Amino acid sequence: MKYRLLGNSGLRVSELSLGAMTFGEDWGWGSPQTEARKIYDAYRSAGGNFIDTANVYTNGSSEKFVGEFIRDHRQSVVLATKYTNAGPGDDSNAAGNHRKSMVQALENSLRRLKTDYIDLYWLHIWDQMTPVEEVMRAFDDLVGQGKVLYIGVSDAPAWWIARANTLAELRGWTQFVGLQIEYSLTERTVERELVPMAKALKLGVVAWSPLAGGLLSGKYHSGGTVEGRYSNEMIKSFRPTGERADRIVAAVQEVAAEVGRSPAQVALAWLRSREVAVIPIIGARRIAQLEDNLASLDLTLTSEQVSTLDNASAIEKGFPYSMYEKELARTLAYGGMRDKILAA
Repeated sequence: MKYRLLGNSGLRVSELSLGAMTFGEDWGWGSPQTEARKIYDAYRSAGGNFIDTANVYTNGSSEKFVGEFIRDHRQSVVLATKYTNAGPGDDSNAAGNHRKSMVQALENSLRRLKTDYIDLYWLHIWDQMTPVEEVMRAFDDLVGQGKVLYIGVSDAPAWWIARANTLAELRGWTQFVGLQIEYSLTERTVERELVPMAKALKLGVVAWSPLAGGLLSGKYHSGGTVEGRYSNEMIKSFRPTGERADRIVAAVQEVAAEVGRSPAQVALAWLRSREVAVIPIIGARRIAQLEDNLASLDLTLTSEQVSTLDNASAIEKGFPYSMYEKELARTLAYGGMRDKILAA
């Protein structure tokens, strides 16, 4: 295991993050505490220090398990959790990005995790209604109180994130250092706006569902069915299907056969080969799954193998990027001098 600086910060995090959404069986799938502990210990033994959970995962069991696991070495763990989401109920303020939701969620997370502070606190999903000023000022207050050290944002549009960090920079508030997004061979639309934004703003990119809900492991190829985590109908809705998905899985399996590795390792190695450094969140219900994912760390794909996967999963960039590639636009935008101007 090697370590990266998380975005525009000095925080060192391991190149694979351990996702704890599978810790607990409250949702009808996942790992009991004994198996979750084995998974956690194996990740730590491999050098991992970056733990990702959320207040809503397995109805709070995930945070409780993590709090127990890290109890005797809290200082050496980079602990990340999230706020925003809540289960269905009759409390209109139980969820959302607003200050009340943030503060209440944080206090409950601190209690479940048995810690005084969170290393990285994520906004879990944009609620599309809370003023950006409220969100960023509330985050800054928590950092000032010492309850949160760094902040990040997940599942929000690039324009909103850019506005949030620019506002924070101008007002001297804490800025986001991390961006958590769905990113995999099957989900590359983030390369249109979110990934370039992360590069420009120096945000560390953390990828959830890097195996597309298990699809890129090959076990769901050609309509196959498997009992387990993604047999749940709600979760299964995040797993892509169709001709493109089959084409991508076939390419992954082709490369896997060439290198003598599992399809999951190939998919993770591709994600870690991107131009912008990406930290995949790996989740497992069984120790064997974690060990297979960890083995991807010593797999480096050739340029030809990366091209095979790129071509199978290619997306249309869309406007305005498609316009920039046209000869007329290139000629007019640079006065006919594009080929003689060196980019920075």
